[in-house]
Amino acid sequence: MSTQSSVVRVLALIFVSLGLVGCPSQSKPLETEKPLRLAFVTCAVDAKFFGPVKKGMNDAAEMMGVQCDFLGTDGVDLDAQAQMVRQAVADGYSGIAVNIIDPEAFDEVIQEAIDQGVPVVGFNVDDHATPNARLSSVNQRLYDAGETLARHLLPHIPDGAHVLMTMHDEGVSALEDRLRGEQAVLKERNVRWTVVVSGNDSVRGADVIAQALTEHPDIRIVLGTGQSDTEAAGRAIETHFAGQGYWSAGFDLSPTTLRLIQEGHIRCTVDQQPYIQGFYPVLQLTLYLRYGIVPSDIDAGAAIIDKDNVEQVIELSERLYR
Repeated sequence: MSTQSSVVRVLALIFVSLGLVGCPSQSKPLETEKPLRLAFVTCAVDAKFFGPVKKGMNDAAEMMGVQCDFLGTDGVDLDAQAQMVRQAVADGYSGIAVNIIDPEAFDEVIQEAIDQGVPVVGFNVDDHATPNARLSSVNQRLYDAGETLARHLLPHIPDGAHVLMTMHDEGVSALEDRLRGEQAVLKERNVRWTVVVSGNDSVRGADVIAQALTEHPDIRIVLGTGQSDTEAAGRAIETHFAGQGYWSAGFDLSPTTLRLIQEGHIRCTVDQQPYIQGFYPVLQLTLYLRYGIVPSDIDAGAAIIDKDNVEQVIELSERLYR
């Protein structure tokens, strides 16, 4: 069964369940309901990572008969992103999905939207550290995912090793949570670490990581926390340290990351399945706005991608499902 037909089947089950739990039989068909406009508001709006998120959003919008716009800042700018949420309310969007990359920066603006009758859900990154009025979130359990990666790699990391740990941006709670999860497990092997910020350009980031490895000649392992720094680590090893016992691992997918897994420069990566981070918020907001079905949190998972399954993932990533 194809991915698309599986999605359709899931949708059919959702609407059957609506009938079973008391949705009035006289409800109008979806195509005659009031048109809904939904906004996704994120950081780094043009980052490659969000390609599958946008596809998931657009696929769900088409199926549900709603309009969706993917908005955001060029880079991490908490104040500007919060203002975009306010502007989306002012522009008359029916519902909003927010990439809650900071545990406090969006508390006030999300409450404002809710108070004005505009439902808000989270996607990609949730606010789990402070009270937040958002109705739900579709995202990876980030700290747990960091632990999952480190636990998978622990048998291959020597006791007392020195590792390089990377982040592509500062001030992003998702990266910090993954980092803390990794470090919690590494402590079991008395591993010590040096942390560097590589930036969102993986080519330039490779130079940053290569420089850090040169400055710390005892390091042979690089552990990433996000897409661009994970790709950058593989690029650095491929270009400067191939065949010298270096390896890396990290998070998220890109064509280059998958190629580097095939070639052994990246041992594995953790997929947070961004397609569903765009798909399910559309369903949640639409069902809430049309039928009062209250959204619930969805874990986007922490799937390990390595040489054993990378070929299948490459095919699906080309179609923006992974």
